[in-house]
Amino acid sequence: MGEGAQMRKLLIVIDMQNDFIDGALGTPEAVAIVENVKDKIRTYPAEDIFATMDTHGLNYLLTQEGMHLPVEHCIRGSKGWEIREDIAALLEGAKIYEKPTFGSTALAEDMKALSLQEEIELELIGLCTDICVVSNALLLKASMPEVKISVDASCCAGVTPESHEAALQTMKMCQIGII
Repeated sequence: MGEGAQMRKLLIVIDMQNDFIDGALGTPEAVAIVENVKDKIRTYPAEDIFATMDTHGLNYLLTQEGMHLPVEHCIRGSKGWEIREDIAALLEGAKIYEKPTFGSTALAEDMKALSLQEEIELELIGLCTDICVVSNALLLKASMPEVKISVDASCCAGVTPESHEAALQTMKMCQIGII
C-alpha cells in the first residue's frame, strides 16, 4: 500500500430479514439490535456495504437444513424473506447476495477477488451470530487469512444469548476480531 493510501473498510450485513428479527425465527435480542445495526450502516458509504439474504424455496422442509430446523423461514417472495424495511432503505446501492445456506460462497469469492485488487478490511454485523454470522466470518477468514475481519457484537444476536456468546468466542479463537 502506497504512502498515504487508506485501507478500504467494508461492511457486511448478514440476514437482517423479518423472519430473523420478529418473524418465524425472531427473538427479543434480534429486535434489540435493530437500532445499532442502522447506526452502524450509516457510518459506511453505500459502495462499501454488502449484505446477505437467507433465501429458501417452497421445498425448504425437504432440504437437509429444513429437516434439522423444521421451521419455514425466508421463503423467497414472502414478507419474512424481505430485509426489514427501515434497514433495506439504508442498504440502497449495496450489493446483496441471496444464499441458500448459512455461508455465502459467492460473497467470499467476491471479497477475495477484491482483496487481490486493493487492501481491504471487513466488518460483519447481523443475524444470527451463531449460525450465519459465524459461518460467513469463518468462510471469509479461510478465503483470506491475511485480511483483518471483525464482528461488532452489539450489532449481532444469536438464537439464544448463550449461543451468541459461544459463537463470539469461536470467532475470537479463529482470529476474527470482536468489537
